[in-house]
Amino acid sequence: MSQIIPTFAAEIIIIINILLLMKTKFLLTIAAMALGMSVQAKDFKYVTVPGDKMQTRMYTLDNGLKVFLSVNTEKPRIQTYIAVRTGSKNDPAETTGLAHYLEHLMFKGTKQFGTSNPEAEAPLLAEIEQRYEAYRKLTDPEARKKAYHEIDSVSQVAAKYFIPNEYDKLMAAIGAEGTNAYTSNDVTCYTENIPSNEIDNWAKIQADRFQNMVIRGFHTELEAVYEEYNIGLTSDSRKLFATLSKLLWPNHPYGTQTTIGTQEHLKNPSITNIKNYFNKWYRPNNVAICMAGDFDPDKTIAIIDKYFSSWKPGADVKQPTFAPLPALTQPKDTTIVGPEAERVWMAWRAKQANALQADTLQLMEDVLSNGRAGLFDLDLNQTMKVQSANGGCELLRDHSAFFLMGTPKQGQSLEEVRSLMLAEIDKLKKGDFPENLLPSIINNKKRSYYQRLESNEGRADMFVDAFINEVDWKQEVESIDRISKITKQELVDFANKFFTDGYVTVFKKQGVDSLQKKIDKPAITAIPTNRDMMSQFVKDVQNAEVEPIQPRFVDFKKDLTIAKLGKSLPFYYVKNNDNGLFNLVFFYEFGQSADKRYDVVADYIKLLGTDKQSAAELKQKFYELACDWSMNVGTENITVNLSGLNENMPAALALLEDLFKNAKVDKAAYDQMVNLTLKRRNDTKKSQGAYFSHLYSYATVGERNAYRDLVSEQELKDTNPQVFVDLLKGLSNYTHKVVYFGPMSEKEAVAAIAKAHRTAKKLAAIPENKPYLNAPATQNEVLIAPYDAKNIYMRMYHNEGRSWNPDEAAVQEVFNEYYGGGMNGIVFQEMREARGLAYNAYAYYAQPSWKDRKEFFMTHIITQNDKMSDCIAHFNEILNNMPASEAAFKIAKDAVTKQMASNRTTKIGIFNAYLSALRLGLDCSLDEIIYKNLDKVTLQDIVNFEKQQMANKPCRYIILGDEKELDMKTLEKIGPVKRLTTEEVFGY
Repeated sequence: MSQIIPTFAAEIIIIINILLLMKTKFLLTIAAMALGMSVQAKDFKYVTVPGDKMQTRMYTLDNGLKVFLSVNTEKPRIQTYIAVRTGSKNDPAETTGLAHYLEHLMFKGTKQFGTSNPEAEAPLLAEIEQRYEAYRKLTDPEARKKAYHEIDSVSQVAAKYFIPNEYDKLMAAIGAEGTNAYTSNDVTCYTENIPSNEIDNWAKIQADRFQNMVIRGFHTELEAVYEEYNIGLTSDSRKLFATLSKLLWPNHPYGTQTTIGTQEHLKNPSITNIKNYFNKWYRPNNVAICMAGDFDPDKTIAIIDKYFSSWKPGADVKQPTFAPLPALTQPKDTTIVGPEAERVWMAWRAKQANALQADTLQLMEDVLSNGRAGLFDLDLNQTMKVQSANGGCELLRDHSAFFLMGTPKQGQSLEEVRSLMLAEIDKLKKGDFPENLLPSIINNKKRSYYQRLESNEGRADMFVDAFINEVDWKQEVESIDRISKITKQELVDFANKFFTDGYVTVFKKQGVDSLQKKIDKPAITAIPTNRDMMSQFVKDVQNAEVEPIQPRFVDFKKDLTIAKLGKSLPFYYVKNNDNGLFNLVFFYEFGQSADKRYDVVADYIKLLGTDKQSAAELKQKFYELACDWSMNVGTENITVNLSGLNENMPAALALLEDLFKNAKVDKAAYDQMVNLTLKRRNDTKKSQGAYFSHLYSYATVGERNAYRDLVSEQELKDTNPQVFVDLLKGLSNYTHKVVYFGPMSEKEAVAAIAKAHRTAKKLAAIPENKPYLNAPATQNEVLIAPYDAKNIYMRMYHNEGRSWNPDEAAVQEVFNEYYGGGMNGIVFQEMREARGLAYNAYAYYAQPSWKDRKEFFMTHIITQNDKMSDCIAHFNEILNNMPASEAAFKIAKDAVTKQMASNRTTKIGIFNAYLSALRLGLDCSLDEIIYKNLDKVTLQDIVNFEKQQMANKPCRYIILGDEKELDMKTLEKIGPVKRLTTEEVFGY
């Protein structure tokens, strides 16, 4: 026993040691496994392109999803685009407009958000779908009316579970801006601008949306789409493009169907077709996520993979192929009519966007029409042979085109405009343009490229275009280098082959389009807004913890250097540390309201040269320097702006100063300018949008407003043009501010500017502004002006002369977000979502830009003629009894808070912010004051503010429309109706 025990003990010790060893090995194995997992964590491969100044990373996830990422840390925000490679080209022929309508429906939610009870809702949505399939096949009006009533009834039941605008609430909750989408021939793209700390929430929402879209709120949204269609009826540009496309591509969807769709198809939609379309094309291997802004690309791609990797790829997302186009060897033309000014468009066919032919097309575009020194610019526009002319290429995935567009001057035929444009094409084909034009174009392309890089939107736009058109990113990055190698002879040879007799022309004449049909409003019962309801998904996003972004407001003492230029001129300096571009501004604190003649000066100076150089030579020289200048006359300020490549700033400034001091009168050019000015004024009356801007100004300011306070026709004809040249030459002798943003040091900038910018030793006091002030509106009245259209533009305006108080600014900011500012606001929900009364509707409580000016509020809507009475009634209802929702208020307040925290004032915007603060009597930005007071704002503040300032207030109703189609009895009940003539509105 005595010997056994030690032996046993030894064995026990050995066993224990073995176990300890095994434990150690086990722990080591676990550690190794964990380490291995770390090492073997998903390795996201990406592709870059040498020489890419955006340093783009391009990823492809396992399911085929493309991701483009470009970092720009200027401000803590990110521009996001989700681009789907499908558009109206892919619409079924029997339901055109489908891609665009699906774009609208993508905002309606999923099973997780947009509904309070997806299980109860689902069978009702299925029934609505089935009823629409039956409805679209009916032709008897009474049967259709009955079937639509049944759809409306079922929709009412389904709407009990629908939470409208939950997507917009989600975007507001994370501080997104620019929530929108667009559809075109080849693309449907969804846009958001988000704070950089909300990538996870954004990705979570988008992944659910793109995988699990649910179609709800269908019939009211359909009306919104139809209202969008109505707005387009008075846009002759839409009609021109559609007609030209039909001539160019007669057997391709580009020519046979439009993005908005036909009236018949919009009124006979198919939810089944929309679902089939979504299931086919909305697949990860047909989509690109494009992001530019302030983020860590490694973390960002991991987040995107986390949420999007479960998205199943499509079995077939290959783009359809179509029959070859019929030969186009002879000119074809047609004529259309519409309310706007006459014009002519022409086009030649070109290859698809990703063909290298695009390089030559873009170079040719700039030779003909670069806006400054092209053949059209100098030979047609500068010499005023036409009202205006320009041209350019439209690069599409399947087929492209080269367009020419011209507007005639008074008494000129459209055929003459076409002949003049064709004569410039002949000059191109002969090589009759300056030798230095091509290198100048390359310099300006480089400058434009740098300008696009300054914008997150510009970067992301390039990604979308490349993805949709299947342009290899290397091809895109190297495009300027390739274009720079195209010789003049190669361009001329190409032009001779390209510009054949196989072109098409559309003459757009003024008249009434007899093909437009009046559509009666449908019998829609308003659906509930359910704004107090909220899905768990929205609550989770609201409660998600993210590291907050700390606000950084402009500090005028640190961010803006204020010095002197010479002895008397105040000089404002901001350093550009990003690139070689500059902005130089001469700022005069008087404008049109002080002397309306400066409007004419700004137009006339563009046509003048000096003793040394003609106007055309000056334009060519500025273009060669890759610099631009402009003179802009506002109502209370004048700015002279010079911008471009900083290395050429001294030369460009010397050129500009010489022009302003030594401009030579050209009487012939003046007379031609007067004729064009008078025709342009007359053309403005024919545009619905432009007409309404004039009407609104007349109704809110009075007869003396910025649109009417012009040098009259007789004054233009009687005035010696030397008067305008003298005004120009004396401009720099008035007191003014000088602002520079660029890469020069302050000392270098002062020296360079002072050398060229010479002023009088004693500067004159500026002329006194006589501001166009908003007029009071303290009683109900109606002002109506005539415009023949299927819809009206209408605003309600109230102004009781209330003074501005900066202490209320935070309340007003949140109120505008809560009530009328966006898709999450009361106005949008009530007027569009619940009732389908409009595509475009908003309201706004306006703060003045000067501290001694007055506040006012306005509502805005564009709607079908027979919906006017409903719009007035419901706008008054939500004004007099504004819905109050704590949940909606919290989202609105969060939206404002996160947006302001992540916004940054940079570049020349620093001076603009300083100027705004001065006008308001502040020593800091108004945004800083608002942000500091946001915490104190409550829903009760919003309710009280609205009750005191907007509810039950009299309004001036401002309407542009066709009185014959409007319910005038409703208007007469509101108050006195004043009918304005077009001549009264415009003053000429």
